[in-house]
Amino acid sequence: MEKIRMHYIFHGYVQGVGFRYRASYSARQYGVTGWVKNCWDGTVEMEAEGTPADIAAMYRVLSDLRFGSIDDVDAKQIPVQDDSCFEIR
Repeated sequence: MEKIRMHYIFHGYVQGVGFRYRASYSARQYGVTGWVKNCWDGTVEMEAEGTPADIAAMYRVLSDLRFGSIDDVDAKQIPVQDDSCFEIR
């Protein structure tokens, strides 16, 4: 299946709740590459690359937060970059 790359900005209570580590863990679990980082305005920015099904599975994991909450998500598809791993920035 062909890869896609998605750019996300997560709004809500997403910093200080393990969001980036959960993203990294689920990326490894589903074979997704890219990166995730905290932003100065309290949001979390992420780029995820993989099959549409793997990215959707990763997104479902991130949406089910025990601590914190996602109030809104800005998402758009961007060009594939062929990363070799998923990193926390």
